Amino acid sequence: MDEQAERGAFEFYGSWREYAPIAFTNLLLTIVTLGLYSFWGRTRTRRYLWSQTRFIDDRLEWTGSGRELLFGYMLAMALVFVPIAFVNLAIGLLAMRGTAAGAATAALLFLLVYLFIFALGGVAIFRALRYRLSRTYWHGIRGGSDAQGFRYGLSYLWRTMLGSAAFGLLVPWALVTLWNERWNAMSFGPYAFRSGASSDGLMRRYLLFYLMPVLLGIGMVALLVATMVMGVDPRIAPGHVAPLFLIAGVAILYLMFVVLFGLIALSFYAAYFRQGIGNLTLGHLEFEFTARTMDWLKLALGTIALVVCTLGIGSIFIGYRNWAFFVRHLRAYGTLELDRFTQSTTRAPGQGEGLFDSLDMGAF
Repeated sequence: MDEQAERGAFEFYGSWREYAPIAFTNLLLTIVTLGLYSFWGRTRTRRYLWSQTRFIDDRLEWTGSGRELLFGYMLAMALVFVPIAFVNLAIGLLAMRGTAAGAATAALLFLLVYLFIFALGGVAIFRALRYRLSRTYWHGIRGGSDAQGFRYGLSYLWRTMLGSAAFGLLVPWALVTLWNERWNAMSFGPYAFRSGASSDGLMRRYLLFYLMPVLLGIGMVALLVATMVMGVDPRIAPGHVAPLFLIAGVAILYLMFVVLFGLIALSFYAAYFRQGIGNLTLGHLEFEFTARTMDWLKLALGTIALVVCTLGIGSIFIGYRNWAFFVRHLRAYGTLELDRFTQSTTRAPGQGEGLFDSLDMGAF
């Protein structure tokens, strides 16, 4: 096995000491410009992270710009959220009329606006991925998609609603099928991504997550019974429970619920991510994500400690930590013929993740 194989297909060379000047400069300029510089700050962050990431024999390159991100955000606000604001105003006026017809029309408009915004969330997720692939270069070649994301937005709406309507039991199915649909519409260079992830291996962990509130209810009943048996204060009238005993029991039970609920949710997310990436291919390349639940827990606890101990200032390093974590657990296997790896023919979008940002869906 040669040195390249031993190191793996992906490697991250970045250092938080190198990134710190970028992070603090972004923070200062964002404060001074009342948030306007955040678009350029995100571009500087991505340019550094991409340039410090090697895939096989070459480093990645980020070619997006802050102007694209700002333009996308302004376009989304002007074409989507300003009209929605006027519709909301109309809903309020109809509701104030006090008539049955006005109330019914207002309720219908409210439902339509809610469904529209929900579908827009799917469009935003799709277009954010498309934009990032189109601005990511490797060997001078980029990715992208010719799809606009509207069909995915409708799929996002009905699959999510169906998954939740079935008492939430189809949520893993909705997540996995949406993952497949999203990635199957993407490509890099001349090759299309193919995803065949399945929800079969996720149901056991999801059921634990799903049943936690039920287990909490059982625990509360058991606690009340225990307090009636063990928590009687002889100094009070017989049959009365000591208040401090009951409060302490509820607090301990609540703490156990929060910790266990978080661990189970993290376990499900870790399995979901491994399932998704582990069934993703690009040409003759196959991918794998090796992070287990304990790895995600260490990342989460480290991030919380960083933010708390620095009184929030450490949050500027969250993007760096997440990217480093992702790259260091990402694997690729197979072959890639560079002489056949030609430029993508997909149309590159002219603006950034404006819809994604305007919906506050988060992005590093």
